[in-house]
Amino acid sequence: MGVCRSQLSTNFYANSCPGVFRVVRRQLLCAFENDTRMAASLLRLHFHDCFVNGCDGSVLLDGSNSEKLAGPNRNSARGFDVIDTIKTAVENACNATVSCADVLTIAARDSVYLSGGPYWSVLLGRRDGLVANQTGANNLPSPFDSIDTIIGKFAAVGLNTTDVVSLSGGHTIGRARCVTFSGRLSVDPTLDPSMAAELQVLCPQSGGDGNATAPLDRNSTYAFDNHYFKNLVEQKGLLSSDQGLFSSDEGEAATKALVQAYSNSSSLFFRDFVNSMIKMGNISPLTASAGEIRRNCRVVN
Repeated sequence: MGVCRSQLSTNFYANSCPGVFRVVRRQLLCAFENDTRMAASLLRLHFHDCFVNGCDGSVLLDGSNSEKLAGPNRNSARGFDVIDTIKTAVENACNATVSCADVLTIAARDSVYLSGGPYWSVLLGRRDGLVANQTGANNLPSPFDSIDTIIGKFAAVGLNTTDVVSLSGGHTIGRARCVTFSGRLSVDPTLDPSMAAELQVLCPQSGGDGNATAPLDRNSTYAFDNHYFKNLVEQKGLLSSDQGLFSSDEGEAATKALVQAYSNSSSLFFRDFVNSMIKMGNISPLTASAGEIRRNCRVVN
């Protein structure tokens, strides 16, 4: 391997924990049966992990500097209990072998696949970080960021504009809280008026429950497909950062053509999404003797 090549491999656990995929899959099927939304939550957890200190399981750590307490994650990131359950099952199958970072990576892939999305072989061999980074987590790409700001945050971790658009397509599953989009309901001309009116009932300006949620991909909430992009073309994106990919001036220049292309071709979207997921999963992993194999994903050994 050259120095710039990742030290991750698809067969990393072939001898040390050959059943890991089966164990993870079984636990996920149970979790999704209890809560369909969990697939989106785990996909997002992997994204929030990889963007802060690389894909090192740091988002899973508890404590005073926990990334869970950062603005983008507080009252929002979920699925930690599911990861605990999976990790326990994996430890029972092969103890002290599979990292929390890899468990989350496999769970994110299966979340996409089991929701009807593409399948790909995940690269594995990440080790778990020893510290959380709450400051870094507070700088995650945000639904309130402009498209140029989001492109900049992706570039800072080695991801390009295609990755921005394809990974935004992860919003083809899941839900978002009123607090993330209610500010645009009465003022944003790029939001379909009937959809805006409907959302204003869900998220009243006063006295409402800021934690009420709406589907990110209207009319295709839990199916992993290219419908998210079809919605953007019809001005039915939920978040300003979704619709901005198609309708903002910055989006016009950088991302609109790709949104259009994905809305017309799910195979193109799936191909690019897989490629971008593999790239994201490769953001500065800890390998060899760096980090550790955490026994409990919430605390360092």
